[in-house]
Amino acid sequence: MLTLFGNAFSPFSRKVQLVLEYKGVDYEMVDGLSHANHDRLAEVNQRLEVPAIDHDGLIVVNSADIVAYLERVFADRPLYPSDHESWVKARAWERCADTVIDPILVDISYWVWAIREDKMPAGLLDAARADLATIYEALDQQLEGRDWVCGELSIADIALFPHLSGTRMLQVPFDQSRYGNLFAWYKRCRAAQIFADDLARTKAYLAEPASMDIEREKIFWRGDRIEWILARGYHEWFVNEIEEGRVLWPKLGIPASTKKMGGAGRG
Repeated sequence: MLTLFGNAFSPFSRKVQLVLEYKGVDYEMVDGLSHANHDRLAEVNQRLEVPAIDHDGLIVVNSADIVAYLERVFADRPLYPSDHESWVKARAWERCADTVIDPILVDISYWVWAIREDKMPAGLLDAARADLATIYEALDQQLEGRDWVCGELSIADIALFPHLSGTRMLQVPFDQSRYGNLFAWYKRCRAAQIFADDLARTKAYLAEPASMDIEREKIFWRGDRIEWILARGYHEWFVNEIEEGRVLWPKLGIPASTKKMGGAGRG
């Protein structure tokens, strides 16, 4: 039995769920970010991050590690290209989604779903738009003459889609007239069943924000998300968040010797 500890709003969890459904793997879904499931998540990931999977007692955390594991165990319908160049590009775009796009979008999302009395710091949205424009341009060029980012549907498309599907809601959309290849790719994704189902789950989850049984007053900060906010000059704002007690830190991700603590990761 495979259990996925995830959340319908987490792009990393959505990535893993898309992979499971693309490969046709049966699984049980547990909302790991729900207060009700806090202890269950702590048993499989000390950092209290999703996604994590429990596959017959073997625990795997971190979305990239989980996908790599699923590729090994469920080898049918592979998501990493067979030729070396495409494999490198697919991994590079997966990493870009995980460590570059995610921090930008998550850092500007707090004023959409979190419970906050303040407004977004001045200039933060413009900084996000400027950085994302560079990424959109690179993706648009990568998609020239291709239906999918690396030729065939791959982990690159599955990693990118959960992030890019939220850009309009966050006021950082990719314009059709400027990024025609990227826009066509996004429409192509939405027409595919696994992506349509993913969007439906996320929209249903966001439809009732007041009923979300997750932490919405304190923000969970880590790694790349801190790097982006500091690199864009918001040191004082971030320090104030810490001083005001609105920051949650992950616990040490130390792999244990038992199966139930088989690893720890960030995304």
